[in-house]
Amino acid sequence: MDATRQNKIDRLIQKVLGEIFQLKSRSLFDGAMITVTRVNVTKDLSLARVYLSLFATKDQQALIVKIKASSKEIKRELAAKVKNQLRLMPELEYFLDDSLDYIENIDKLLKQ
Repeated sequence: MDATRQNKIDRLIQKVLGEIFQLKSRSLFDGAMITVTRVNVTKDLSLARVYLSLFATKDQQALIVKIKASSKEIKRELAAKVKNQLRLMPELEYFLDDSLDYIENIDKLLKQ
């Protein structure tokens, strides 16, 4: 698989998932702000690893569990929006992206 095509699919899924989370955050996720920071699709396009930053929530792990529980609905919406660009919809696997917390911790340590 060409890496350029893989990167295009990464960006497409990231953009559309961001829109879906923006529209569904009030109804499904109690108004939490969910940002899709990165998407990595495997070479065979069977799996997409989605990294999320979660804001305006007290329990991030509980929110990830909620997102995983509504994964089928999210995947259905995603497939409907990208049906003209992709023949097969990859499985979605969600991960918590803690890079912002890491950067904040480094900044705090440097200021000390």
